[in-house]
Amino acid sequence: MRRHLYFLYLLLALWSGGVHASMGLAEIPAAPGDGPVTVFYPSADTAQPTRRGRFNFDLAVQGAPVRGNGRLVVVSHGSGGAPWVHADIARSLVDAGFIVAMPEHKADNYKDDSNPGPDSWSMRPAEVSRAIDAVGRDPRFAPLLHLDKVGMYGMSAGGHTALSLAGGQWSPAGFMQHCEANLVDDFQSCVGLITRLTGGPLDSIRKWAALFVIHHRFDDAAPREHTDLRIAAIVAGVPSSADFDMASLANPRVPLGLITAQHDRWLIPRFHSDRVLAACLPRCELIADMPTGGHGALLSPPPPGLTGLVGDMLDDPPGFDRAGVLPEVNRKTTAFFSAHLLP
Repeated sequence: MRRHLYFLYLLLALWSGGVHASMGLAEIPAAPGDGPVTVFYPSADTAQPTRRGRFNFDLAVQGAPVRGNGRLVVVSHGSGGAPWVHADIARSLVDAGFIVAMPEHKADNYKDDSNPGPDSWSMRPAEVSRAIDAVGRDPRFAPLLHLDKVGMYGMSAGGHTALSLAGGQWSPAGFMQHCEANLVDDFQSCVGLITRLTGGPLDSIRKWAALFVIHHRFDDAAPREHTDLRIAAIVAGVPSSADFDMASLANPRVPLGLITAQHDRWLIPRFHSDRVLAACLPRCELIADMPTGGHGALLSPPPPGLTGLVGDMLDDPPGFDRAGVLPEVNRKTTAFFSAHLLP
């Protein structure tokens, strides 16, 4: 029966694509201690060519919102991320009637990436909750929403946020222990984009320095957890997850969907998404697996002109059919939220 309902909602998501003529764009100004919240929403106003950063969109900037399906989905971006690389999943959700809010995570965003990793992961779930509060206070959107059932989508570090909100428990010490045991095989997960192993004589220094920093910064074993009872369905895409107590994910608090990419070289699946699936199935759902997708597969549109290590980690691997795969993944994600959030 559940499979039939999922198929029905997938058809509804496909059908609804032509209901709203445009996607609106607005920003809720930053509150003390938080960044701004970017909001995408159904609008009856005419979309115009709009440039944001290196991206070009057709958007109704500050367009008047129109009533959709009454539900909000919050998107948590990856490390150093921006709203613009999630515009395609936002458009799919908006076309189905959702309002989509994207908080800017403190010190781990495209304007300021000074403090990624466990420090940011500790703050992000509460930042998601405050983004829900901010949308609920905004007079443009509050009358159009019921916030008793909110969706949450996160990718990469945002996927870590998603798993936390699904009931997962982790600790900085868990991150340290993972990196002690798997530093070479999961190096980029442990150090980010600061450096990489080359197979040369300096690798021993790189490994020593990485463990030195990790030992001094991430030895706190206190479990991190955060619950927001308004969040009723969660999707984690290529999540950072090696530091979680997998037993805490065996029975997710709400319906949880996973999106995986088998050619992810930043968050190696056997340490991250595969472990989550092994822990939570059958009480979670594999929304989509991308056998040829890399870590940046869900960045849509993808950032142009990446070079060096960041390009190696985020650019599509050879053979990945982005144009064929991503629209279907977005439709399935939208259908998952429709199935679990709509009456």
